[in-house]
Amino acid sequence: MGNVGLLFVGAVLFINGLLLLGKVDARAAAVFNLFVGALQVLTPTYLIFTAGGDPDKILAASGIYLFGFTYLYVGINLLGNIDSTGVGYYSLFVSITALGYSFANFHLLKDYPFGVIWLYWAFLWFLFFLLLGLKMRSLTTYVGWVTAIQGWVTGVIPAALLLSGYWKHTTEIAIALGIFAVVFVVLWPLTRKSRQPTSEPAAAGSAGTSS
Repeated sequence: MGNVGLLFVGAVLFINGLLLLGKVDARAAAVFNLFVGALQVLTPTYLIFTAGGDPDKILAASGIYLFGFTYLYVGINLLGNIDSTGVGYYSLFVSITALGYSFANFHLLKDYPFGVIWLYWAFLWFLFFLLLGLKMRSLTTYVGWVTAIQGWVTGVIPAALLLSGYWKHTTEIAIALGIFAVVFVVLWPLTRKSRQPTSEPAAAGSAGTSS
């Protein structure tokens, strides 16, 4: 069930990235954020209730709430045209908490790919904090591209592999994910040269399966 949720997390990240790049209308994106946010609140609730008290299953499911509440918060903000500061500072909380979930995946659950993916999410939500909380609007294009790309790399592709039974050789997957992070370094100078939006983005959004 969590893997199905991860698939739609990838979709909402992609949509929110396009929103920041000016390709998707804010109100249209808001509706999808609400759909995925509701899914990402219902999913961990079900997983926790059916975990039979298994602490590892509860730990893995608990992090999904971080993202479910993000999407609901973003959707409401977009529909109500509310200032994004609250979403920004909540994103800082998510970013810091994601580091703890990364540690847990590496050292407790021994799930190395998701240890890396949680680091991706910590980075992305920190960017949301800079953009929405501190109003660093010059980052809009960069954050848009990072968000859209992470939708595929941390959501759609892992979910497809997990659902189809091809999520194997996890050490190699973790290494490949780590190497792929170079893309975000390369994107920085490329997006700084592009034209930056002059208006404040309505809001961002972001991820979850363990998201």
